[in-house]
Amino acid sequence: MRHLAVSVTATVVAFSLSGCASLSFIGRSQAQDIAEVNVTSPELREGKPLPAEYSCKSDQGSPPLRWSSQPLSEAKSIAIVVDSHTSARSAVHWVLYDIPATTTELGPNAAADPPEGTGQAKVTSGKVGYEPPCEDAASYRFTVYTLNGKVGLPTGAPLPEILKKIADQTIARGRLTVVDIQ
Repeated sequence: MRHLAVSVTATVVAFSLSGCASLSFIGRSQAQDIAEVNVTSPELREGKPLPAEYSCKSDQGSPPLRWSSQPLSEAKSIAIVVDSHTSARSAVHWVLYDIPATTTELGPNAAADPPEGTGQAKVTSGKVGYEPPCEDAASYRFTVYTLNGKVGLPTGAPLPEILKKIADQTIARGRLTVVDIQ
C-alpha cells in the first residue's frame, strides 16, 4: 500500500465548479494508507484515446470497466467517478455509487441500467448518469473507489455531497486514464 491522501481530486473539482470550495474542506484531508485497485477495460487503454463510441459522437453510453484489488474485509461498496481535465476546465461526467463490494465489473452502458441499489449523481452538466465526454483534447479519468461504507444518498443528490462521502470512506483507489477522443 502507498501512503496517499484520501482527498479525492474530483471532489475538489466538483466543489470548485459548484462554488463550494473552501480551504477548511481541503485542509481536513487526512493521509491514510489505502490499497490500490487495478482498473482495466476491454475497450479502453491507459494513455490511449477514448473510443468515439463512448463520447458525445455516439450514443453507446458508458464503457465497460473491470477492477480488482486485494481482498479488503472492511469493503462495503464501490464507487466510480469519471472526470475530465483540459487546460481550460474540469468536469465530472459520471458518478455511480453504492455498487456492491463483491462487484468487479460493469458492462457497456451500465449508466442506463445500473446495478440494483446503486445511485448516480447529477454531474457537472446537471444530468443524472453518464454524460459522454465531448472535448477532443482532454484527459479522461475512470477512477474506481472501494469504500468502507455506503454513500446512502438518493440518485440525483448534489455532486459535492456525494463526492465528499466517497472521499471520506475511501479505503482503496485505482484509475484508468485515457487521453483525447478518437
